[in-house]
Amino acid sequence: MIPGFGFRKKFSDLSEKEILALAISSEEDDAAIYRNYADYLKNDYPDTSKIFHDMARVEDSHRKLLLDTFKKRFGDNIPLIRRDHVSGFYNRKPVWLMKNLSIDRIRLESEMMERDAYNFYMKAAQMSTDVTTRKLLGDLAAAEAGHTVAADNLIEKHVAGDTKEIEARTAKRQFILTWVQPGLAGLMDGSVSTLAPIFATAFATQDTWTTFVVGLAASVGAGISMGLTEAVSDDGVISGRGSPVKRGLACGIMTAVGGLGHALPYLIPHFWTATILAMIIVFFELWAIVWVQNKYMEAPFLRATLQVVVGGGLVLAAGILIGTG
Repeated sequence: MIPGFGFRKKFSDLSEKEILALAISSEEDDAAIYRNYADYLKNDYPDTSKIFHDMARVEDSHRKLLLDTFKKRFGDNIPLIRRDHVSGFYNRKPVWLMKNLSIDRIRLESEMMERDAYNFYMKAAQMSTDVTTRKLLGDLAAAEAGHTVAADNLIEKHVAGDTKEIEARTAKRQFILTWVQPGLAGLMDGSVSTLAPIFATAFATQDTWTTFVVGLAASVGAGISMGLTEAVSDDGVISGRGSPVKRGLACGIMTAVGGLGHALPYLIPHFWTATILAMIIVFFELWAIVWVQNKYMEAPFLRATLQVVVGGGLVLAAGILIGTG
């Protein structure tokens, strides 16, 4: 499940005052991120560092324009509203994860930041009824589109890319946002959250058919719940994460698959044969999650291992202890 979803406001329900406040805080955040990138890269990649400093200054100028417009329309009291307060709004990586990113991934992150900002300003401009505000938001959208080109050129310059490669990276990014991220979240939830009820039932009853029925119910129920939550949490308009139906299907199906993986062995009538096979499948499920996190999400291997394998092992152990107790 997505924590905090019920406390988020839909972007379509924001007032123009709230939209401008959100834009101001977003520009502040992006400028800070670009400066952190610049400081992190200044020793090994001084040219790229200068570009990020320039991009931070541009974000500062955008923030000033937004502040001026806000003060003229609404006064000095700016509501405290940030990206994580809005359902479906794009998020940025925490600063402390920057050291785990390669130079190429940082450049790709900057490209994604500009594209996200462009989508936001385009949608915000369409919602604005004030002529001056609408013009400002449209101008900022055009500026962000220009930055996207600059980010593409930055990547092309340093990684010897061409137009096709840039398009391929864009397609890969969209694939990750629409299919990999929600599918991974579902697989993690399905594989880990169903361990305790399935193995607790197995060791409590030592009845393989009962264990299979419980596992089937837990997996299907979790799949439906996770799929619906993913689909309704973000319409994909601002975040650029793609169709909510596709994301919901990816999340829901992979959640069910994650649970069914270690429930299906209990179709075997012999208890210990089924249990040992289920444990072997759990081992491969958890390491598959670590591999996907490391390959597509660039999560450090050790951290992913501790989170998934150790965490899953603890849940498995808890289920067995409860079942035998």
